[in-house]
Amino acid sequence: MAKKIPFNKPIIIGNELDYIAQSVHSGKISGNGLFTEKCHWRFEEKYGFKKCLMTTSCTDALEMAAILCDISPGDEIIAPSYTFVSTVNAFILRGARVVFCDSRSDHPGMNEGLIESLITERTKVIVPVHYAGVACDMNKIMDIAKKHNLFVIEDAAQGIDSYYVFGNSKEPLGSLGHMATFSFHETKNIIAGEGGMLVINDDRFIERAEIIWEKGTNRSAFFKGEVDKYGWVDIGSSFLPSDIIAAFLYAQLEKIDVIQKKRLSIWRNYQVELEPLESEGFIDLPQIPNYATNNAHMFYLLCKTNKQRDDLIAFLKNMNIHAVFHYLSLHRSQYYLKDNNEYHLPNSDLFEKRLIRLPFYFELTVDDQLYITNAIKSFFNLKE
Repeated sequence: MAKKIPFNKPIIIGNELDYIAQSVHSGKISGNGLFTEKCHWRFEEKYGFKKCLMTTSCTDALEMAAILCDISPGDEIIAPSYTFVSTVNAFILRGARVVFCDSRSDHPGMNEGLIESLITERTKVIVPVHYAGVACDMNKIMDIAKKHNLFVIEDAAQGIDSYYVFGNSKEPLGSLGHMATFSFHETKNIIAGEGGMLVINDDRFIERAEIIWEKGTNRSAFFKGEVDKYGWVDIGSSFLPSDIIAAFLYAQLEKIDVIQKKRLSIWRNYQVELEPLESEGFIDLPQIPNYATNNAHMFYLLCKTNKQRDDLIAFLKNMNIHAVFHYLSLHRSQYYLKDNNEYHLPNSDLFEKRLIRLPFYFELTVDDQLYITNAIKSFFNLKE
């Protein structure tokens, strides 16, 4: 019987269980406990983020960002079509209309050269998505935003420990927009099962973010001693995660360098083993622009046709290898077409039809990878 290789496998790598026990014994496992504060401090210290707030998911962080931008009915946002629905749902819930931007030809991220043509008098926010942890060209995006007085919310769900490079400098993804959001879902580089984070880089939003985070109350200011009592002062929701989630995440954050070293090794192994297939013209491999680093969030390849991609997924499934396609273009979704006309975004549609993600997790061994890559080679009948 052939070995079974899942698409993803969460790990315990350090003090996760010990920290969970510490959190429980501390007497406070609700939101904003000891390990929540530790995570905030560690992210701010390591990446230079101005203000971090842990959330129950990246979706919640996006919803907080939409509230902070005062999104209301009639506003428009610009976002890629090739992304997860949470990217735009957060703004639709506030009444916004989404204007979809096509992907680049060389990468699933949004085509920065198209953004300005999509701006109208109603545009309020640009939401770049750093697909696979690979940066969008943030200097271009921020210049456009400044010119048109727009907010930029980085969807960095996949972007932890990845950087935007310009000249001799590099800046962490999530530090460049007015705000940014991260995910710690079990498929991400560092995980908490579920969980997310809002990063605020603009001082204008910090005080109100803490209020929205605390259900619309100034409870955070009360515990800092800034007010003598707290009450309902704004809209908000229960965005705080349990401190147990933060405890698990903090242990992973302590080991992020170890995790990243292993993930980059896995990514490079895939690249080396599959380069002969690319050279023979069977597939295309990921491209990393010169302004981006690679955080090894995922490894994908592009087949030449939709049928070839689906046949390859089925072939690998028969070999007990769980590979998957990724997003369906949002501009062609049932929900969007209910109130909007269909239009053509050729690059987004290309990635929808041709992209396949390979198994990727910390405990994936070299032998497992060889089994996967040899199976792919056998599908294309490429002999060593």
